[in-house]
Amino acid sequence: MSPDKTTLDELRIDRAATPRRQSRRWLIGVALAFLLAGGAIVWWINRPEVMAVRTVAVRESSSSNVGGQKTLLNASGYVTARRLSTVSSKVSGKVMEVLVEEGMKVEAGQVLARLDSSNAEKSLELVMAQLESARKALDETKANLDRAESEVRRASQLAAEKLVTASELERVEAEAKSFKARLAKQTADITVAEHEVAVWRQQRDDTIIRAPFAGVVTSKNAQPGEMISPMSAGGFTRTGICTIVDMSSLEIEVDVSESYINRVEPGRPVEATLDSYPEWKIPAKVIAIIPTADRQKATVKVRVGFEKLDPRVLPDMGVKVAFQSGSQSAVEAPSDSGSIVVPKAAVRQRDGRDVVWVVRDGRVERRAVIVGVSRDDQVSIAAGLIGGERVVVEGLDNLADNIRVTETKR
Repeated sequence: MSPDKTTLDELRIDRAATPRRQSRRWLIGVALAFLLAGGAIVWWINRPEVMAVRTVAVRESSSSNVGGQKTLLNASGYVTARRLSTVSSKVSGKVMEVLVEEGMKVEAGQVLARLDSSNAEKSLELVMAQLESARKALDETKANLDRAESEVRRASQLAAEKLVTASELERVEAEAKSFKARLAKQTADITVAEHEVAVWRQQRDDTIIRAPFAGVVTSKNAQPGEMISPMSAGGFTRTGICTIVDMSSLEIEVDVSESYINRVEPGRPVEATLDSYPEWKIPAKVIAIIPTADRQKATVKVRVGFEKLDPRVLPDMGVKVAFQSGSQSAVEAPSDSGSIVVPKAAVRQRDGRDVVWVVRDGRVERRAVIVGVSRDDQVSIAAGLIGGERVVVEGLDNLADNIRVTETKR
């Protein structure tokens, strides 16, 4: 039995459709391959940069001094003067003479400079002449008053004898009262003139500028011929003749992190080291802790006084201090009282602060620190690091927060 035509048509294979379907699948595969390749290229271009750095581990170094004292805390600061003055004048004027130079020692009350006093001198001469004139007028009034009082006494006797009229007696009495009132006014005028003389004498004396206390001249700010004023008037007007520092008032001001201020107390011994003389250990002690904190820096200011002053100590010198354990032990040192030590190469300056780069989980983070005493190629860190952390010492130039790094440890 032969199949009909319809059945045969249904069983026939359409060979023309198969190549078209296969060609479409091939094109889709090629497109996907291109997309994957493009994505790989974009990822490769924008992949996180991995930088190679060299790191070292932060270590703790327990330092001790003679006598069994330990260093509880390190900090840095500056030498400051408690008594420092930019000496100016009480009046505005032209500088005629400056009698000091930088480095000169001066005593309290010593003349430092003179201003032009010609106007004050002329005014003083005028009021002194007016005072002298008032005194002579007073002498004349006194004489007239004496004469008038004599007239009153004589007229009173004559009136008692009925030799003068009552009106005549009243006239001489009124004249005497007039001279008495004039005498009182002229006496007051003399007092006013004396005060005017005192004022202009003071004005003249104010043109002589004197040292307010004994000290050393650290800067000379004005020259003869310049104008000086107690207040800034702009232009070329000076506001000071010189700056005087009382060298006996030198002390140290340091900023201590809030986290470590409990290790500091008044009277605690301190070992100070000037940046200019790193081998010279200067004994000192805590004078006071300023009862306020700096919100932005999270520090507290501490005043440290020298046990004995030395001519080598100068204002504004940089200084490192090490707070020592001693007889004053109201605040005991914590168990981690050893100082944190890192290589100097790890510390950088950013935005006016000391920072280090710490590696954690393959990424770096910038950490602000407080630098303490520096010795050789090592520097102690008073705050900001703990023992065991790793800091970058090489490859610091292009670092940024949270970028990936590969470590080479040493």
